[in-house]
Amino acid sequence: MSVNVRPLADRVLVEPEPAEERTASGIIIPDSAKEKPQRGKIVAVGNGKPDEPLTVVVGDTVLYGKYSGTELTIEGNDYLIMRESDIFAIL
Repeated sequence: MSVNVRPLADRVLVEPEPAEERTASGIIIPDSAKEKPQRGKIVAVGNGKPDEPLTVVVGDTVLYGKYSGTELTIEGNDYLIMRESDIFAIL
């Protein structure tokens, strides 16, 4: 998916994975009780800082903090924009 947004410096744009709809035993989870996803796919990256190049690339699946980033809606899709330092791991 291509997005016409270019994050600045060490920021990245993440498309969060959808929240779980059911528990492992098959119980449907209502919207009010769904956990915020903590994993997503990088869809755009900034240029990094002169002394700190970015280590993530478009297409990486990453883990990030539950309350990391700022929520954005672009062309009807939900994204998070965050600093690379808010990312815990690349999967």
